[in-house]
Parts: sequence; C-alpha cells; structure tokens
Amino acid sequence: MKTMKLKAPAKVNYRLDVLRRRPDGYHDLRMIMQRIDLCDDIEIALSDTPGVRVTCGREGVPDGPGNIAWRAADALLRLSGTQVGIDIAITKNIPVAAGLGGGSSDAATVLMGVNEMLGLGLSTERLMEIGVTLGADVPFFIFGKTALAEGIGEVLTALEEVPPAWLVIVNPNIHVSTAWVYQNLQLTGERNRVNIPRFFKDVSAVCTVLANDLEPVTVGKFSVVGEIKERLIERGAAGALMSGSGPTVFGLFEAEEGARRAAHDITEAGNWFVAVVKTL
Repeated sequence: MKTMKLKAPAKVNYRLDVLRRRPDGYHDLRMIMQRIDLCDDIEIALSDTPGVRVTCGREGVPDGPGNIAWRAADALLRLSGTQVGIDIAITKNIPVAAGLGGGSSDAATVLMGVNEMLGLGLSTERLMEIGVTLGADVPFFIFGKTALAEGIGEVLTALEEVPPAWLVIVNPNIHVSTAWVYQNLQLTGERNRVNIPRFFKDVSAVCTVLANDLEPVTVGKFSVVGEIKERLIERGAAGALMSGSGPTVFGLFEAEEGARRAAHDITEAGNWFVAVVKTL
C-alpha cells in the first residue's frame, strides 16, 4: 500500500478588504495572505478498496463526504477514472473555524498529494481551478507563496519581498461562522482601494497595512478578540490583527525571543490556544 505523509500549513491575513457584494452572493475581496508553520498532519494511503475514506476524529470536523478533504480526493479520483481506494487520516493541529484556513489547506494538500500518488500530472494551475470549486482559499495553498489575493480569493499575485516574521497566534477557543460574519457585515457602497505596496522592508512596514474589514463584526459579538489584540500589543507585538473571519488573533514580532516571552505571559493569563509560529 502506497502512503504519503504531508503537512498542511495555516495562514493569516495581513490584510482583508471587502470591496463589494457580488450578484452571486459572494464578496469581492482584496487580501494579503501569508502561510505559517502551524500545520495539520495528513496521511494519504492508496488501497484496493475503491472509494474515498477520510477520518479526523476532531469535534467540529466531519469524517467522510462532509469533509472538504474528502471532496478534494473524490474530485481527482473521478477525474482519474480508476477504481483505486484513497484513505486519508487528518490530525488537526490548526484550530477549527478559526480564520486560519485549516480546512482549505487540508483540501489543497490532498489535491497535491493525490495528484502525485495517482500520477495524474495535473499542473498547478489546473489544481487551483479544481480547488476554487471546493473553497475560495484552496487555490492560495496550492499557489504556495505569500500573495495578494483578489476576486473571491482565487486571483493570486505573488508578493516576493515580504520579510520573515515570528507570530504569536491566540485563539480563545470559540468557533466563528464565516457565513455569519459576512451576513452581518454592513457594506455601505463600494469600498475605495487603498494602494498596497508590493514589497516590505521589515516587520514594521508590514504592520502599516494590517487591516481587516471583518474584525468589527466579530469583535461586536466576541469582545475577547479585542482584548487579545490589546494584550499582544502590551506584550511587545509590533502589530496585531484578527485573521480572516476570526476569532484567532495574531501578533507580529521581529524576533523569536520576544514572541515566546509574550506567548508565555498570555498562556498564563487565559485558557486559550496559544502558539508561537514563523512565516513560510
């Protein structure tokens, strides 16, 4: 039985602008997306029993067809026309429903892994086309670079000059529905497009673009998100922001030492998920 073990990284949004609501119900966005080394572990195995099977064993993450990773594997299996079996085991290390893109990353990683294991030879561009039918963030994880993401998130431009950084990730162990956040977002007309630089000389420069149009919606219901931001800044973060639709907040640090010191203080202060990570 052929097996493959892979890492599926999380992401944070250095910026998330909601520009307008589209006729199809989605929103046009403009985001700066950055992968981090907080990863789910994924094991893919081929077997003689036809079909796709996914196990995760994590509350809030379905096994089987309800899992986006299942849909990713099933899409490629149908494309291959073979009767092979695909067994996927996911170990979740990324918090669920947290604004960190864990499910999308799992799906992207499965697409790339199954493509290789079945010898399909699909290009990155083709995998991204399949990925966007599964979820708006999936193409970004296949793209594999820090990116300016536009459209619903599928139009990607590489940002080559973004400095490495240490981040303290804090999740208050609550789940936030992305759909709920967008439903409660008050868009007053079309947003102006602020110019976003294509290169940043240091972490302080990255902090000048930190913004998230979804943050006020989530903070309005979960004030703890604002409290976490304040704690990160008080403990030396150069900047702090909620990622995606939340509730995860990240603080940016130039050096690992400062990040670990802040994480230690915050871990002692509350019963939250806290991790020190670096950018990829």
